[in-house]
Amino acid sequence: MAKQTKAAILGATAGLGQSLARQLAEQGTDLILLARDGTKLETVAVDVRARSGVSVDTQIADFDSIDTHNEIVSSLTDVDVVYCVYGTLPDQQLCEQDWQAAYAALHTNALSVISLMGRLANVFENRGHGTLVVVSSVAGDRGRKSNYVYGTAKGALSIFCEGLRNRLNGTGVHVVTVKPGFIDTPMTAHIEKKPAVLWVDANKVASDIIRAVAAGKNNVYTPWFWRYILLIITHIPEFIFKRLSL
Repeated sequence: MAKQTKAAILGATAGLGQSLARQLAEQGTDLILLARDGTKLETVAVDVRARSGVSVDTQIADFDSIDTHNEIVSSLTDVDVVYCVYGTLPDQQLCEQDWQAAYAALHTNALSVISLMGRLANVFENRGHGTLVVVSSVAGDRGRKSNYVYGTAKGALSIFCEGLRNRLNGTGVHVVTVKPGFIDTPMTAHIEKKPAVLWVDANKVASDIIRAVAAGKNNVYTPWFWRYILLIITHIPEFIFKRLSL
């Protein structure tokens, strides 16, 4: 893959988004940072500019608002790589009782991303180059009672990326699906039990993603061992799996 000279990060104020911004800037990549909170966004931009000499532009964007997606996409036509890292971690029990909460989780984590990536794919295909990097999750590989609404959203997103990658093969446009495990970020701060062996910080995940993009990979599990954990989980027979507390 050619060196990326300009990248956009959708969800730049998230823990992973900030780590990606810093590491990409250190490599000399100019950036467009997008997020909903303008104050936090500018704080991130100031930090990244202070660490490097790259160009860092910002854009306030509400990704949940589908009506704004054409405007967002039109501002990203000159970037080499788009990193889509935004999302929410919903309350599973609340989603079970409240359809609006479940819908909001599905909309943010799947539908809004699919809308944006589909539109960007068309723009990139027309120009003949570009990379879309979409953060899904290991939660999407098999439904588990502890987070199946979130898992449903991420599973749909992973399948969408797979189909999009198939469709765009040979066009000069590549799609990378990222499936992280547990990342220690503000979004997961409320989780009390965190086995150290399974949790990593956002910097590790960001570096794995950047290496995967450079290598032209299709799918990346991060950290690497989640590929094998999920290989086991997805092959447990259903009559056994449904009895498990996962």
